[in-house]
Amino acid sequence: MTWSHEDGGPRRQQIVPGGGLGVVAGGTLEVTTRVAPVTTMAVARDERMYLLRHAPGDRSSCCVERIDPVSLEPLERSVDLDGGPVWPGGLGVAADGSVHVVFGNHAHRLGPNLVTLASRRLPRDRPYNSFVPLPDGHLVTKDFGGSLPGRLVPAEEREPCQLVVLEPVRLEIVSTLTVPEPSIARLSADGDDVYVVGDTSLLRARWTGAELVLDDGFRATYRTLDGQTYGWDCVIAAGSAWFLDDGDGAEGYSGTLRGHGVSTAPLHLVRVDLGSGAVSTAEICGLSGGLVANPPVVDASRGVVVGYDSGNGRITAFDLDSLAVRWRREQDHGSHLVLYEETGELVTGDGDDVVILDVASGHELARASSGHGIQSVLFPTPGLDGDVYVCSFMGISRVRSAR
Repeated sequence: MTWSHEDGGPRRQQIVPGGGLGVVAGGTLEVTTRVAPVTTMAVARDERMYLLRHAPGDRSSCCVERIDPVSLEPLERSVDLDGGPVWPGGLGVAADGSVHVVFGNHAHRLGPNLVTLASRRLPRDRPYNSFVPLPDGHLVTKDFGGSLPGRLVPAEEREPCQLVVLEPVRLEIVSTLTVPEPSIARLSADGDDVYVVGDTSLLRARWTGAELVLDDGFRATYRTLDGQTYGWDCVIAAGSAWFLDDGDGAEGYSGTLRGHGVSTAPLHLVRVDLGSGAVSTAEICGLSGGLVANPPVVDASRGVVVGYDSGNGRITAFDLDSLAVRWRREQDHGSHLVLYEETGELVTGDGDDVVILDVASGHELARASSGHGIQSVLFPTPGLDGDVYVCSFMGISRVRSAR
């Protein structure tokens, strides 16, 4: 299995082709847990698994570990890497085995053995929340425009974000582009098109091979309601960008996102047609106080889209075309998702628990405690042998069907 970048790649589809976990209704999950504060994500390429961690505090360094995929213990570790203002960063493995890291206001390139090969300080003194790779290998990152734990940034004080394109070997800055809105969400990309969920609109920029250029003809405004707040990361699938709104309040995470929502308008699944820019929405549960910090998942083969409201503890599946509700359940899910394309097994959370659902029906197949004691708001990773890894700020767990 290769899962070389978060969410499976720049389209953020979170879909694992082929195979599955082999979980059946009423089945039992086997969990191995390693306590490893503060963990963000794991990625894998060519049977090598890497884990991104950082130190606590408002400003800190980070490190990368190569871990054993079964015991989860570190086999190799990088030196402490320069970071900066803290927000979860990103980790990816290029085709040549280079490990790229963006954390704080620094980018790094490591060898497969985690020796530092290049480092670059990024232009702004604020966190850069990960990156997306482009087809020619360049990396695109941007500064994080929202509030941080203990440091509220009111909407009127948020500045337009700046996209930065890095050459992948020496990490030289080859292009920058300031877009007309702040952005809290992570970037997504489809080929050379880079998508930015701004705090009111979805924006698009095109990489020409030499510079990043804003698409002035595409600006899809999704914030139209009183009490509605900004959207998070978008999924590029089925000719549209899909994301969830009402993201304000995520900085209040206290081991759970439940009860931390500040939006008075109900939380929505948002669909933006990438051709016309037309915006469609559907309410997750119709309650105020909604909150998310992560993207939905789109199962185009089954015609299902799954969104959630972490502030109110609801998961809802919609019809891909009509956005009519397929199923809904009460569940404290907060993290990114993983969907196994062939079997329809959807990896979700419920507080501390890992819960495997059937994506078509919403039926629960199996669950087990992750051993972390807190809700994950981070990135799961499909494994190498019918297993899946879940991360939280307390560590990493390997989950598989008991055999």
